[in-house]
Amino acid sequence: MNTLLWVIYPYLSLVILVGGLVWRYRYDKFGWTTRSSQLYESTILRWGSPLFHFGVLMVLIGHVGGLLIPKAWTEAVGITEHTYHLMAVFIGTVAGFCTLIGMGLLIARRRLTGPVFAATTRNDKAMYLVLAAVIVLGLWSTVRANVTGPGYDYRETISPWFRSLFYFSPDPQLMADVPVGFQIHVVAAFALFAFWPFTRLVHAFSAPVGYLTRPYVVYRSRGDQPGLGRTRPGWEGPPRLPSSRGDRTRSRR
Repeated sequence: MNTLLWVIYPYLSLVILVGGLVWRYRYDKFGWTTRSSQLYESTILRWGSPLFHFGVLMVLIGHVGGLLIPKAWTEAVGITEHTYHLMAVFIGTVAGFCTLIGMGLLIARRRLTGPVFAATTRNDKAMYLVLAAVIVLGLWSTVRANVTGPGYDYRETISPWFRSLFYFSPDPQLMADVPVGFQIHVVAAFALFAFWPFTRLVHAFSAPVGYLTRPYVVYRSRGDQPGLGRTRPGWEGPPRLPSSRGDRTRSRR
């Protein structure tokens, strides 16, 4: 079971992730989009989207730092384990709640706004379900282990195991004694990776590099130049018709 969960399953998820991205880019370029619904509703989106994206970005930075940077490196630059633990728990908890609140607003907006809900596909609903599971499990495991519990240093177990996947020498025994909450979180995260290329989340792998070399869009005003036609005045309303003898007299004058 350890080999299946911590060796075969991660590699299978990563293969689906990379293969799905290549397939999607080659055969569904026009579908490589978020399918924005801002046209239908923007008030809730104005609050939910920044909260969600800020939280996700901070969570991503925290995971990169915690999983890919060895513990010895941070200690070598003077960051003690206690300092790192406090920073990781505080920033990670805040980022997790921002992500969760932002996603809650976006889901409520999608459900309560008629046109947005009508444009929601089954794929979108499944994506929200998996993404919510990953976020809730990660937040719950962090709070349970480090805030209400005695604390857990995942850089001694999960981080070396995760890095060993890229060395092609995974050690499943490192995950054997990991708390169940963290294990379920890792399993859900790899399920999200496999599902990622086939959802609107694929836009996270896009970058507006083409904007740097795209030519300018030229705008021209009509002005008063000959041949461009007479500039129409603003709306002045219909002509006023005389309604009394005094009005007729004034109009004659």
